Amino acid sequence: MTQDELKQQVAAAALNHVPQGEIIGVGTGSTVNFFIDALATIKHHIQGAVSSSERSTERLRAHGIAVVDLNEVSRLSVYVDGADEIDPSGAMIKGGGGALTREKIIAEVAERFVCIVDQSKLVPTLGKFPLPVEVVPMARELVARRLRALGGDPRERQSYVTDNGNLILDVHGLQISQPREFETRVNQIPGVVTVGLFALRGANVALIGSPEGIQRHDYL
Repeated sequence: MTQDELKQQVAAAALNHVPQGEIIGVGTGSTVNFFIDALATIKHHIQGAVSSSERSTERLRAHGIAVVDLNEVSRLSVYVDGADEIDPSGAMIKGGGGALTREKIIAEVAERFVCIVDQSKLVPTLGKFPLPVEVVPMARELVARRLRALGGDPRERQSYVTDNGNLILDVHGLQISQPREFETRVNQIPGVVTVGLFALRGANVALIGSPEGIQRHDYL
């Protein structure tokens, strides 16, 4: 199977985690695009979706799915999103698509985080994929210096501005063996909006697409 076929497979499987009659959280990325397309087939069974990016919002609306402002929602039973890497504890690196801050906000509101990935995203230790950090523009060099002191090689994502009007530093060369602690340290750097490390609020369930079928991993 191709990688896209694996993504389609796992995206379709995520429909089993979508409750009827509720508003759900929807992430951003290539696997989530397939999920949105699949969600359109059951759109009359949900009230709508809270979206983590302008791109996902456009795709949801193109399918006739109502997009709801998170400020109008007190709870979300489920948030479905992908990951750039996921480790055995359910901690993830996210933000390759640039929507890490909104993704983290929605994940915090959701009771359950269902991560949908193909098997290539499973890793023993996070860090091979560069860690995205959203940064207020005036703090770019300050944050970069602090990230170098933590052992990383931060590089500004060229010609890119987030939906929030900020920059992204992609941090190369990390091996994140203690993701919860590392997430806390990076978030404490002045000028960091958020770091694309989802460990303090990791996945509850991972659905993993493989040629042998869908694997399910549950995390505490």
